[in-house]
Amino acid sequence: MKRTLWIGLPIALAILAVGFYQAMYVAPMEATMGNIQRIFYYHVPSNIMGLLFPYINFVASIVFLATRRSNPLRAQAADALALASAEMTLVFVSIGLATGMLWAKPVWGIWWTWDARLTSCLVLWLIYASYLLLRRFTAGGETQTLSAVLSIFAAVDVPIVYMSIRWWRTQHPSPVFFGGANSGIDPRMKPAFFLNLAGWFVWGVVLVALRYQLERKRQRIEQE
Repeated sequence: MKRTLWIGLPIALAILAVGFYQAMYVAPMEATMGNIQRIFYYHVPSNIMGLLFPYINFVASIVFLATRRSNPLRAQAADALALASAEMTLVFVSIGLATGMLWAKPVWGIWWTWDARLTSCLVLWLIYASYLLLRRFTAGGETQTLSAVLSIFAAVDVPIVYMSIRWWRTQHPSPVFFGGANSGIDPRMKPAFFLNLAGWFVWGVVLVALRYQLERKRQRIEQE
C-alpha cells in the first residue's frame, strides 16, 4: 500500500500539474466561448474516466458471480475490485456533472437541462449511488450478489451515455472526437487534453489500487 501511495500518487500529481499549466497558460483561448472553454480539459477527461471504470466494476462483478461458489478467494478479490472501481466511478461522474454545470451556466444561461447526455449521466450517477448505498446499508449474505447484479444495469447505461449525443441532437454540443468531418480540436489544445486525461487515469488507478488493498484487508480481518 505504501509503495502504491509513494510511487503512484506523485506521478499522478506531476502529470496533472503539467496538464494544468498547459490548460491554463499554453492552450489558446477558444474563439467563441473564451476562457470558460478551459473547463473542457477537466470535464471531458473526467467523463471518459467515468465511462471506463464502470467496466472494471462490471468485469469484476461478473468474476464474482461466476466464482462465488467454486473459488471463494478469487470471488472476494473480485468483489473488492468491484467496490473500489464503483467508488471511483461515482467520483468521476460527480466531477463530470459538476464541471458540466459550471460550463452550462455561462454558456447556456442555466445550470441544468434535461438533455439526453446530462440525463443519462445522472442515471449512471444514481445507479452507482444506489450500488454504494446497497453495499453500506444492506445486511445479509446476499449484499455482494445483489450489488454485482446492479453493476450489470450500470454497464448497460454506459454505451447509452456515450452514444446519446450521436443518437439525439439536443442541447449538448456534438462529439468533439470521432464526431465527423468538422469534429476535433486545435492541435495546440491536444497536449493539455491528453496530459489531463493521462493524469486523471493514473490518479484513478492509484486510488482504486489503494481502496482495493484496504477492502482486502477488511475482508481478511472479518474472516479471522
